[in-house]
Amino acid sequence: MNSPNDNGNGDNGGRDNGGRDNVPIFTVAEISQAVKRTVEGAFQRVRVRGEISRPSFPSSGHCYFRLKDENAVLDSVVWRGVLGRLKLRPEDGLEVIASGRLTTYAGKSSYQIIVDSLELAGEGALLKLLEERRKKLAAEGLFAEERKRPLPYLPEVIGVVTSPTGSVIRDILHRLADRFPRRVLVWPVAVQGEQAAPQVAEAIRGFNALPKTGPVPRPDVLIVARGGGSLEDLWAFNEEEVVRAAADSTIPLISAVGHETDTTLIDFAADRRAPTPSAAAEIAVPVKSELTNLVLDLSRRLASAGYRGLEERRTRVEGLARGLPDPQRMLQEMSQRLDDRAERLTLGVSRFLRQEAEKVESLGWRLPRPEQQLGLARERLDATADRLVRSGARNLESRREQYLRVDAERRLDQGIANVRRDTRRQLDQLGRLLDSYSYHKTLERGFAVVRDADGQGVLTRKGEVQAGQSLDIEFADGHAAAVAAGGAAQPKGKAGGNPGGSPGGSGGKARAGKTDGKQGSLL
Repeated sequence: MNSPNDNGNGDNGGRDNGGRDNVPIFTVAEISQAVKRTVEGAFQRVRVRGEISRPSFPSSGHCYFRLKDENAVLDSVVWRGVLGRLKLRPEDGLEVIASGRLTTYAGKSSYQIIVDSLELAGEGALLKLLEERRKKLAAEGLFAEERKRPLPYLPEVIGVVTSPTGSVIRDILHRLADRFPRRVLVWPVAVQGEQAAPQVAEAIRGFNALPKTGPVPRPDVLIVARGGGSLEDLWAFNEEEVVRAAADSTIPLISAVGHETDTTLIDFAADRRAPTPSAAAEIAVPVKSELTNLVLDLSRRLASAGYRGLEERRTRVEGLARGLPDPQRMLQEMSQRLDDRAERLTLGVSRFLRQEAEKVESLGWRLPRPEQQLGLARERLDATADRLVRSGARNLESRREQYLRVDAERRLDQGIANVRRDTRRQLDQLGRLLDSYSYHKTLERGFAVVRDADGQGVLTRKGEVQAGQSLDIEFADGHAAAVAAGGAAQPKGKAGGNPGGSPGGSGGKARAGKTDGKQGSLL
């Protein structure tokens, strides 16, 4: 490739070096494209080992970080569509092996790797990631002791989540057959590789979703099992989805992953941890023969304890019986006492009756004879009859006088009522007569009373009215004020002829000026 200092025209940046060379001049974009083609052509796909440094996740959804070792740094990019499919999320300080293609970024004149796959590099990185994940899940309370559920003593159905082709399921079934045969449901899963974690989590959730009364019985206890292996082999049981599924299980769960020295995160979330799959079977069920011997031993102990209890109670009853009196002897004494009381009662009744008879006879001698009592009663009867006759005469006379007094009072009241009625009738007649004499009745027939302005003197003659005099005219429904237009000197026919000369109206003036004598005869 030619030098970028020559533009092909012999121009050497404005400097004259004494001669012209043929080195072409490139633009910056052309240089960037040339470098990009060179890098991508030389390194089509690479795997780079390094430590992740300063990962960032902007709002675009992409991920940017640096891969570094002791001597160099490589920019790295994970596009948004690839980031969700990665098995491993980029974290600061994590040693990984990144797979992808090399390219350049012209905006910074740098080269970078476009990552499409990430995996942990070395056991140290795995242990570091494992410890950080353990702390995170422990902080959420997934490993708390209060979440642990007790295992059933003798489950009817046992669910096993493991590979159907390995030796683990055979060991579990063999151990269950030796100890206490139970019904076993196997949910086959991959126990290693990329599909292991989602399959194990789905199996745990699937067993929990079974209805208790459905066609497939719901297990009473679950066993998640796998044989031994390296940390990478057992890594599926350290994934968050597996640990969360185990912690959320409502069915008691036993973790039996790896050998006794192997530890995975599912061991912390499970209700019990078994060192091996065979040990998980031993934890799940008791030994049938031992259980049978225990039941027989308890039966014998129960029977022996019952027999001893009966013997102790029999001995105690016999001891108490010896301290009690003889019932037959007590009955004989009570019978003798009853006979004695009956004899004494008979004698006492006879003596009582005899004493009472003597009292009656003594009292009979002190009573008066019937003839004497009859005479005394007759005398008392005659005296009572005499008193009744005198009392009846007095009562009859008193009633007669009372009747006469009541009759007189009744007649007096009747007379007063008649007088009141006659007086009221006369008053009504006088009132009607007085009302007929009142001049107000005459006013209702169209007449009026004319007075001076003070309302005191009644004007009955034409000569009493002066021209311009203020008048008070009383009609049937009230008074009206008026002013005389003329006086005594006016003609007879002109009186009251001015229809608008008075505030009281023309009718009052006309009536005031009349001299026919009718008004005067009224008063």
